[in-house]
Amino acid sequence: MKILNKGFARLLGASILLVATSGAVQAAGDAAAGEQKAFTCLGCHGVKHYVNTYPTYHVPKLGGQHEAYLIAALKGYRSGERAHATMKANSALLSDQDIDDLAAYFASQGEDKVDTSDDREMPAAAATCSACHGADGNSPVPTNPVLAGQYQSYLEQALKSYRSKDRTNAIMSGFAAALSDDQIKELSAWFASHNSVLKTLEAR
Repeated sequence: MKILNKGFARLLGASILLVATSGAVQAAGDAAAGEQKAFTCLGCHGVKHYVNTYPTYHVPKLGGQHEAYLIAALKGYRSGERAHATMKANSALLSDQDIDDLAAYFASQGEDKVDTSDDREMPAAAATCSACHGADGNSPVPTNPVLAGQYQSYLEQALKSYRSKDRTNAIMSGFAAALSDDQIKELSAWFASHNSVLKTLEAR
C-alpha cells in the first residue's frame, strides 16, 4: 500500500529540513532538580510494565528519552494538545522550568552500552516512519522520540491517538490517518522489538 501522497511527502520533507537547519532545541534543565521533582511521575512511570487503566496500555518508559521531545510532550499535555486526564492534571501544575528540569533528569537516565545493530528487513509500512525516527526507531533527532524498545501497547495507543486527533500534530496525524489497525500493530511491534537506551526508572 502506498502510505504517502506527494503533498504529504513534501510536508514531511520540509519539516525534516526545518529541524536540520534550525538546530536542536536547547533545554536549560537541571537534572538534579528534576530528580527531586520526579517523585509524582515515578508513581506511574517508575513501575515496570505498569498499565494505564482505560484504555489499557503500558505507561511509557521515560529514562533515556530525548530531552527536547520530553519538553514538547509535557507542554502538549499541559496545553491540551495531548488528551490524557491524569497527565493534563499533573502537567498543569508545572512551570516551564519544572518541565525543563524533569526532561533533563529523565533524558540523563538511559541504559548504557546498548547494542542497536540489527540486520532484519524493515516492514514496508515503516519506511515513512524511518525518515524521522530512524529505521530501527533510534531517532538521532532530539525533537523526535526514540521508539525503539518502547512498549508495543504504548506505541499502538500513541498512533491511534494521532489518528483520532486526541493528539494534535500535523505530520503524525496526517500519517496515522492512513493507517489501518493491522498496520499500527505491525509498526508498533517492529519498533518495540529493537534495543535502545530507553528504560523504566524504578521508584526508590
